[in-house]
Amino acid sequence: MRRGERRLSCRSSSMQRPQLSAIAMAMLLSAGGALAQASGATQPAGAGGTGTSATGGRSAPAAQPGEGTRQTESRKDDKVSADDRKFIQRAAGSGMYEVQVAQLATTRAKDPDVKAFADMLVDQHTKANDELTMLANAKGVELPAAPPHAMRRDVEQMGKKKADEFDKDFIRTVGIQDHEKDIKDFEKASKDVKDPELKAWVTRTLPTLKEHLAQARKLQDGGKGTDAQKMGAGASKPGAATGANKDAADHGGASTQTGGGSGANKTGS
Repeated sequence: MRRGERRLSCRSSSMQRPQLSAIAMAMLLSAGGALAQASGATQPAGAGGTGTSATGGRSAPAAQPGEGTRQTESRKDDKVSADDRKFIQRAAGSGMYEVQVAQLATTRAKDPDVKAFADMLVDQHTKANDELTMLANAKGVELPAAPPHAMRRDVEQMGKKKADEFDKDFIRTVGIQDHEKDIKDFEKASKDVKDPELKAWVTRTLPTLKEHLAQARKLQDGGKGTDAQKMGAGASKPGAATGANKDAADHGGASTQTGGGSGANKTGS
């Protein structure tokens, strides 16, 4: 009996070994498949750059050559130098400010001379702004949509001035101080800008700014009958003579109608 039992036990063991081997093989194959899956799941993330815990496991897109912001701007504005581009944008912002604050003065100013001066600023700065816009478009320079924040704040503050102090503050800040800054900037630009068309615009605009400053100083000194009013007063009534123009007419001077093409003939009151 013992020998028979041993034989049966040996036969049973020999039959179980192939089964155990098959099970072990299946387990190894299963483990290998899981390992391959885990490796495959992490591979795409590594393809675009390794993510970290600081980025939530996500990686930033790989940078492509020539697609940076600075490079894009440089291609867009490559028709003018960086310094020329900055001046164009600065002059455009200042020009828009001059028009906006002068438009405010056309409705708030009490003195007819100050109103005439404000009208002249609106017309002549608008003309200069239009010319600069055309030039900027031709050169591929993007202009600001509005004046700088500080200038917009200045317009708001000017609008809060009391009626009896508006005229004086407008002439002092806009007519004199702002134009002194503009003239200094334009004089520097007339020497520094590289683009010939931009230089021509600066050279053409600079005398107008100096004329504005001269008239503002005359108004600050209490001068009446400024050139701005002479060019605008009485334009709606040919042959009429009022204020300073009446004195000129009485002494055989020029009539109230002028043949000047300046934008200041809009109105004098």
